Amino acid sequence: MANTYKKQPLSEKAQQEMQDSVEAKASATEEFVHKVLTGGKMSSVTVVNSIPFLLFFAFLGIVYIANRHYAENTVRKISNLNGEVKVLSWEFKTLKADLMLKSTQSEILAQVDTVGLMELVAPPRKIIVKKESKK
Repeated sequence: MANTYKKQPLSEKAQQEMQDSVEAKASATEEFVHKVLTGGKMSSVTVVNSIPFLLFFAFLGIVYIANRHYAENTVRKISNLNGEVKVLSWEFKTLKADLMLKSTQSEILAQVDTVGLMELVAPPRKIIVKKESKK
């Protein structure tokens, strides 16, 4: 029983045909690039055959431009967020310092003095309730 997942080796004829087609495509691409760079005449067949190649490069160019645009926007957003973090950090430190100042004993005394409350000078007394015995 043959293994269905294992590929059967190709015959020499099939291998030669595949090699020839790969070489033909490579030489056609090389020929097109050479004609474009040297300014040689190009036939309409050459242009039509190279349209997928040109479309691929156009697609890569569009992807490159879009990626750069996205990266620049991301960098700009990160910069704005870093500035916002600095501002919020300064606000936090300011509010924390104000809270620490307002929670000192002398500041609290000054605030409750207007209401008429005063600081205790004697320690608090303990209230003891005696249980009455039932008769």
